[in-house]
Amino acid sequence: MIEFERWQANLRVLEIQSVRNAPYAPVSHPFIQRLIGTLRREYLDRVFFGNESDRERKLEQFKSYYNQHRVHQSLNGATPEEPGGRPISRPVDLQHFGWQRHCNSLFELPIAA
Repeated sequence: MIEFERWQANLRVLEIQSVRNAPYAPVSHPFIQRLIGTLRREYLDRVFFGNESDRERKLEQFKSYYNQHRVHQSLNGATPEEPGGRPISRPVDLQHFGWQRHCNSLFELPIAA
């Protein structure tokens, strides 16, 4: 208890006010937290980066995949670019399809053949 009182005294001397928040509450915006988590789980945990330019190139590839090809449940199966005016991709015919590779073959999506 004495250490806590010393700590409080130091804060008063330095004119620092404490800000209380709920425990385990996210500090950032929830959409940003979700994007960071998705990027980490789906890409960064699987890919090795050699240097800074390699990292930037691979992150640019993932950004293209994420915005142009990866469908999102919150957008009813659309990609982020489709509501912005980009044409909606055609549904895949299950009898005639191929695979399109993204991010150095880390992700493969079916495409109409």
